[in-house]
Amino acid sequence: MPAISFFEEDINFKLKNKTLVRQWITDTIIAEGFKLKELNYIFCSDAYLLQINQQYLDHDTYTDIVTFDNSEEESKIISDIFISIERIRENALKFHVSETDELHRVIIHGALHLLGYKDKLPADKQKMTQKEDFYLSKRAFIS
Repeated sequence: MPAISFFEEDINFKLKNKTLVRQWITDTIIAEGFKLKELNYIFCSDAYLLQINQQYLDHDTYTDIVTFDNSEEESKIISDIFISIERIRENALKFHVSETDELHRVIIHGALHLLGYKDKLPADKQKMTQKEDFYLSKRAFIS
């Protein structure tokens, strides 16, 4: 079984170019000095992710991503990342980007959280966006 797996919950969605996306995420994790043990991306609906947000994080808001870091060792990645495909589609329209580009940004955003990057403070958010842009430029071959 690959270290990175993709699943669907509550929606019908198939990620394109899974092998290339897996390699891109793996390369990002290695470049940041971490080891990948297990990373699951679960694509879901707004309602499904809202329920997770309420149940586990006590947040009553829609979001595009929720990342659960299940790692027991600091430099080894074990995680479940939930992504709302509905939110991705809406945000792609809002930000005038393709759905694929928005999805890839959110995919790498979740990975960057696992690598220690934060986004609550303005300076942290700026650094996170810079890292997203940097690693997004590395996946230019994925369409």
